[in-house]
Amino acid sequence: MKRSREFSTSGLGSLVLIAAVLGGGATAFAYTAGWLSPGRLTPDRMIAALTPSGVPAGHRKNHAKGICFSGIFEASGNGVELSRAKVLERGSYPALGRLNLGTADPNAVDATVRVRGVGLQITAEDGEQWRMAMTNPPIFAVSTPQAFHDLLIASGKKDPEAMKAFTKVHPEFGSFLAWSETAPWTGSYAEDTYNSLNSFVFTDAKGGDHNVRWSLLPSAQPIAVSQADLAKRGPDYLEQEIAERVRTVGPLRWMMVTTVADPGDQTTDPSKAWPDNRRKVQVGMLIVQRIERERDGPCRDINFDPTVLPQGIRVSDDPFPAARSSVYRKSYDLRAAEAKDYPRTEEVKP
Repeated sequence: MKRSREFSTSGLGSLVLIAAVLGGGATAFAYTAGWLSPGRLTPDRMIAALTPSGVPAGHRKNHAKGICFSGIFEASGNGVELSRAKVLERGSYPALGRLNLGTADPNAVDATVRVRGVGLQITAEDGEQWRMAMTNPPIFAVSTPQAFHDLLIASGKKDPEAMKAFTKVHPEFGSFLAWSETAPWTGSYAEDTYNSLNSFVFTDAKGGDHNVRWSLLPSAQPIAVSQADLAKRGPDYLEQEIAERVRTVGPLRWMMVTTVADPGDQTTDPSKAWPDNRRKVQVGMLIVQRIERERDGPCRDINFDPTVLPQGIRVSDDPFPAARSSVYRKSYDLRAAEAKDYPRTEEVKP
């Protein structure tokens, strides 16, 4: 699928909602149980909903546009009070990741995509890995995987009443829509905060469990830009900018902060944020040392499955991570089978 690079500023507004909706695909997909039951979601059905116009062969089926990076995760040691995971013990660990846009189109114009994300893999000395996929919204669009599927279907219909009917049934979507319409855009991946949104369980050395979510907070000062101004900077500005920033400024940093739930806080619904006064623990610093090209780069074939977790971290009763794992796996299998069709030209020269 090829897409025209010509873009008018006047067309930006009409694309915000659809782009924001599709961008949420990094954070939810389908039910964790009953995949093969009649009437239930399957990985195939979810991928079909994510890619109604198809996807160029060999690409990820969502968050298809991105750029790789390598670096280290410097654990502060503070995290050991919450989890016995080796990657949270004080020290430096190899990190590999991918900055990306929430779209199924690898040729999308940057300014048409509201949601940005990061996939991250941290590897402990014993080889255990912590993989995660985070996005820049503070909440997810809807409360259940089925609702996400229905949202994709409704947003793809030409009938304007389809989205009105969906929102009436799923009023939580209003909070996400408000974020997409009012939150400032930035001109760099380096200036965005990325959030896990889903809940996980940290288990400490004494066997105590802690429900947590986490975020990556940028050291770079966010500078708001208008969507129209971002469009003027070019269709692939974000990956060009991040490569130039690392080359001229040096390594980029994000502080990883975990938010610990209080007893009684809900852990199954990523469309609802926890109160701001919940305890926060700074567990480390992600340092991006090098931008790597996407095509043939080190993150090209990594499946950023959020259920790949080290001992001391596990999924909670939040249904989304396990569901995402199923669809990520299907997406990986599809693009692996299409590897011969994947373009091998260099995208960005770091």
